[in-house]
Amino acid sequence: MSDWALILGISGVAGGAIAKAVAVEPGLNIAGFHRGRWPEQAAEVGAAVRALGRKAAFIEAEAGTAEGAEEGAKALFEKIGPGRVKLVVHAIANASLGHLTGPEALVPRQVEKTFESMAHSFLYWTQALLRHEMLAPSACILGLTNPMPETLLRNAPLIAATKAALEIYVKHLAWELGPQGHRVNLLKYGGVLTPAVERTFDEHVQRLEQITERISPAGRMVRIEEVAQFVSVLASERGKWFNGAVIDYTGGEFQSLYDALIHPAR
Repeated sequence: MSDWALILGISGVAGGAIAKAVAVEPGLNIAGFHRGRWPEQAAEVGAAVRALGRKAAFIEAEAGTAEGAEEGAKALFEKIGPGRVKLVVHAIANASLGHLTGPEALVPRQVEKTFESMAHSFLYWTQALLRHEMLAPSACILGLTNPMPETLLRNAPLIAATKAALEIYVKHLAWELGPQGHRVNLLKYGGVLTPAVERTFDEHVQRLEQITERISPAGRMVRIEEVAQFVSVLASERGKWFNGAVIDYTGGEFQSLYDALIHPAR
């Protein structure tokens, strides 16, 4: 019997692409959670996974809370049993945008929701999967991040803060789970046009594309399929020595930022 990948945020662009990629290599069945906001996308991913000869078990539920992680782990246990989850990918996007001060400052409810969904749930799911003994031997637990903790996007301070928190969780979990043979990493990639990115940048999306083309050595944005293919490497035996790492998959995107500002024409 094949092992399973658990994708938290299966209906998102990143989650869906990763599910399809790891169904091919290393050939995992796919379990996924989504909030039901994009059921068509979730159904399309499920159909693609089954067309590859893999099983797909998707659950519509809130996965971004402590309660959601515990109930989700129980529901998944009933579907696939213990010791079967070889890969966990945390791709939950549920952030509030805004500023930290001023008349429209972010309020505690928005801060708490963003941190619980995009940072703390990574820890909660790891704990729940361990409690229910669902991780397969040498499991890979992977979070997704971006360069925001190292840059400044004025309407996204909470996103940057949650990604910074994820880095700390990853490093400590890697040390604690390493003796059990598990790996915990964070994959950092650059600009990809997704609904979440479009909401974050709003009317500046076209400008974002133009700037990214200038500051990327490849002269373009990374494709989500390329990110997904690299996750396939991390999920396989070829990626077993990555642990406790923030893996830079930006393609050198931000190294030439200042040069691009000084010399707009490449």
